[in-house]
Amino acid sequence: MTPDFALHGLEVEYRHGVASLHGIDLTIARGERLAVVGANGSGKSTLLKVLDGLVFPTAGAVSAFGRPLTEDSLAEPEFRRQFRGSVGFVFQDADVQLFCANVATELAFGPLQLGLDPAQVRRRVADIAAQLRLEPLLDRAPYTLSGGEKKRVAIASVLTMEPRVVLLDEPTNALDPRSQAWLLDLLHSWREAGRTVVIATHDLSLAEEFADRVVVLSEAHEVAAAGPPAQILTDRELLLTVNLIHVHAHRHGRLLHGHAHAHGEHRHADG
Repeated sequence: MTPDFALHGLEVEYRHGVASLHGIDLTIARGERLAVVGANGSGKSTLLKVLDGLVFPTAGAVSAFGRPLTEDSLAEPEFRRQFRGSVGFVFQDADVQLFCANVATELAFGPLQLGLDPAQVRRRVADIAAQLRLEPLLDRAPYTLSGGEKKRVAIASVLTMEPRVVLLDEPTNALDPRSQAWLLDLLHSWREAGRTVVIATHDLSLAEEFADRVVVLSEAHEVAAAGPPAQILTDRELLLTVNLIHVHAHRHGRLLHGHAHAHGEHRHADG
């Protein structure tokens, strides 16, 4: 089966030759649940933007659904419509994504841009609003919502386009525990729908609970490792090397010893 994405020797450089991704070889199968983990600045967000056709490589190649994903290919109306209708991107900061006057308009914007019939769009908006418990918010302006509500609206605005691939950048960022649990339940429900889901995160517990496969990006912007969560997330030396956990020293009387902690987490990464 043709993979949803294939990246070969991918290089992305920003101004002044600063690398954001270096030598990335990666294939993402249809229906796969992939977690891309790495320290801040490792290139996770850039990788998602490449997959969404927002950033293009300075070297190497990327294909989507068996076709080259380039500025030229996205200039072709037929492929652009197919690609934009198939891939949805939920940004880390929902405020970047939400710009319409109210939630109902926000949910309708994407499918209307794809040229769907207005009656069909209204049905999609009603269905997704019911699924994500957004009916009471449909007349609200996005800026009046809480952080968790904004995240739900951002996800809903992607789902109304019925994408087969969903990309999420740091999806648990700024969410309270209840909203994080809701998000994890939603991610699990997408497995039954056969959606390909790629998340970029430094939340190792989310990667462990969600992913079929974990790809680790190093601070040199390269793939440091890839494999099942049970293999990758128990490799303490790997996680220390890529700066996803750190050793915190404790002193008990005259004895000094260390525990590995995930950044931003209170739990021990070594158990």
